[in-house]
Amino acid sequence: MSHSYEKVSSNKAKLTFTIPAEQFDEALQKAFLKMRGRINVPGFRRGKAPRKMIETLYGESVFYDDAVDALFPDAYRDAVKEYDLKPVDQPEVQIDEIGAGKDLQFHLEVFVRPDVTLGDYMGLEVEARLQHLTDEMVDARIEQEREKVSRMVEVEDRPVQEGDTVNLDYAGTVDGVAFDGGTAQGQTLKIGSNQFIPGFEEQMVGMNLGEEKDLNVTFPEQYHAEELAGKAAVFHVKVNGIQVLEKPELDDDFAADVSEYNTFAEYKEHLKAELQEQIEKSNQNAIENAVVAKAVENAQMDVPAAMIEDQLDYTIRDMEMNMKYQGLRMEDFLKYTGQTMEQLRAGYRPQAEQQVRTELVMEAIRKENPSEVTDEEIEEEIRRQAESMGRDAEDLKKTLTDAQRDYLKDNVEIRKVLEKMRESAKVTEKTDPAPETEQEAEGSAATDDAE
Repeated sequence: MSHSYEKVSSNKAKLTFTIPAEQFDEALQKAFLKMRGRINVPGFRRGKAPRKMIETLYGESVFYDDAVDALFPDAYRDAVKEYDLKPVDQPEVQIDEIGAGKDLQFHLEVFVRPDVTLGDYMGLEVEARLQHLTDEMVDARIEQEREKVSRMVEVEDRPVQEGDTVNLDYAGTVDGVAFDGGTAQGQTLKIGSNQFIPGFEEQMVGMNLGEEKDLNVTFPEQYHAEELAGKAAVFHVKVNGIQVLEKPELDDDFAADVSEYNTFAEYKEHLKAELQEQIEKSNQNAIENAVVAKAVENAQMDVPAAMIEDQLDYTIRDMEMNMKYQGLRMEDFLKYTGQTMEQLRAGYRPQAEQQVRTELVMEAIRKENPSEVTDEEIEEEIRRQAESMGRDAEDLKKTLTDAQRDYLKDNVEIRKVLEKMRESAKVTEKTDPAPETEQEAEGSAATDDAE
């Protein structure tokens, strides 16, 4: 068997194959032996008709497809390996010559990982939104820790105030008629949380323990129960209990309770240092993201549609998996959001394309900047991966295949390149307010740590 390779374009390869006649005839005979039991020939018991008789009755090509199907996988795999191709789609095969006693000749074209023409990626001028440690961040972090050790205490000597947690019974009516979901006993409600209909919580302020009262409210025009939307309602409520969150004083005792430090001053300095480290990591990520985005913008490549669709498939599968963890189904999500699957995929397609382009560019940069990776760096990468997966590093290490270990090595190389790109960048800090979606994506170091 022989084959040849031709580069059709930056993202497509052509392979041409010639399989000797004797090898193809052998494949035809194997196809006959495999298929004869399923072919009916008048005058012969099933499976007993000669090959020549079957070919005369059904045509000489009756076994061609099965013979080609038997030969193709090995021929294709060997050629892909020899020419170090990276197919990203199924090949389109075209038979050029076929017949008993003849060499089998065919060719195929297949989309492959595209060539990437890199532009500038070192010393880039980029803008990044950077965080800076503030007293408000430190205070917010301390308040989070304070709330963890706070406790609820009963209040009996005063009426309901904003921020109290109230235990109540309620029964709602519209035009004097009770409605589904409008009655509950022993319900817990934090006043000021805006969990209930507008006006409900505000009218509870000032009520005393054991007091009963009618609250007049109006359901919002946009309400999940359409039969109640925009309608006036009356809720008869009774206050069963009032609780308030009692927070500890911010003193040395508090510091000793929540940390290994004996004084509040030491504890606060520790939190500052911790937050500063998180902010520095967040800023590094922000700069790296900006640098990578610029490097991708500067590069040229012709990405096959199949690569984008594969990434899109992965994104949708990941969404479905996350939904299952939350007890949701994709079909319910689509119904709730009023989308079809086609519309959902269309919305995520630009993101999928950007992810593919980023992967291709970073791989090209890595190859252009090879670096030595030590065993210690591989061990550290295994530890990082194990931590992200919630697994023991030693257990993960034992299960790694050579291919997986090579993948981790590539990750280390890319991380080294990213560090060089970041350190060489000329960064201008963004000062305009971040769009809402960007704020959600970036988050704050204090919030990330709290979660």
